Amino acid sequence: MANKVKVLIVDDSAVVRKILSTGLSKDQGIEVVGTAADPFIARDKIINLMPDVITLDVEMPRMDGISFLQRLMTYHPLPVIMVSSLTQAGCETTLKALEVGALDFVAKPSLDVSQTLNEIVTELAEKIKESASVKVKKKEYAKNTNRKDVNIRRTQSSHALINSTHKIVAIGASTGGTEALKEVLVQMPPDAPGILIVQHMPQLFTKSFADRLNSLCSIEVREAKDGDSIIPGLALIAPGNYHMELRRNGSRYYITTNQAPPIRRHRPSVEVLFESVAKYAGANAVGVIMTGMGDDGAKGLLKMKESGAKTIAQDEDSCVVFGMPKEAIKLGAADTVVPLNKITPSVLSLLS
Repeated sequence: MANKVKVLIVDDSAVVRKILSTGLSKDQGIEVVGTAADPFIARDKIINLMPDVITLDVEMPRMDGISFLQRLMTYHPLPVIMVSSLTQAGCETTLKALEVGALDFVAKPSLDVSQTLNEIVTELAEKIKESASVKVKKKEYAKNTNRKDVNIRRTQSSHALINSTHKIVAIGASTGGTEALKEVLVQMPPDAPGILIVQHMPQLFTKSFADRLNSLCSIEVREAKDGDSIIPGLALIAPGNYHMELRRNGSRYYITTNQAPPIRRHRPSVEVLFESVAKYAGANAVGVIMTGMGDDGAKGLLKMKESGAKTIAQDEDSCVVFGMPKEAIKLGAADTVVPLNKITPSVLSLLS
């Protein structure tokens, strides 16, 4: 038992608690030390059972999941994986949870839960085991984190960039990427080059994520649609469950989406995006690989570098999970390794 990851399951549904507990207990690397029906019970069990990781339902009785998560991250930070409902409200709550400090999430099927929830157990088990080693830092929440503050930061960080439809920035991220991408994109000036992003995320969530970023950034951010042109001042996020690839027709860059088989267990895959950018943009591109579990995108970033693109990896200290950047660095795929707050200035410097 000593080497097993100790997990506490927090969910108001007795059915879900039973299915998750039974399913996760079958994994030899996991020990389910307890379950809780609400945050107050969870609070006591965290103290008594000392779990390594918590799974948390986004919609909880007596205290909402976000309030509980804020308190947890302030006073007793632990790796938390959210179990999220596939609804618009569930998407918004999950994105807020990631902002507050949750590491990752899995999407709970919305219909016939007792039958279909088993499908997420394997994914959840993998994320639990990988999250156990993450050192979660205490968070303090400023009351004035609003649009005005973002605009001030934009003004300070924006600087001139040549206007060119022939420049592409390709970014790949996974665990920890939602907040990291926000930091990168809010610093982008309105005339930034076209940006293509793969963030590992299921359907519905990518649309909510793009809308959230669009409300904060001086560039336009939206979920990509098949055939979208890539133009300055626009960032396109690959839609959940679809690969996104770059194409070129004369001087026009555009994207295509498809549902080809997952690559490295992911759809969308960073690998697919990076390989297409290497093929069609070459030296006209900058590739960025950011925080995330696994190795998706490492070989693709190497192909970008070999095609003449400039490549950047996020450094270990600023990553939530130093998986994807680490693998890219090991392959020699990164020209430079920089902390999160230096990624945008580095990109703009390479393209200006």
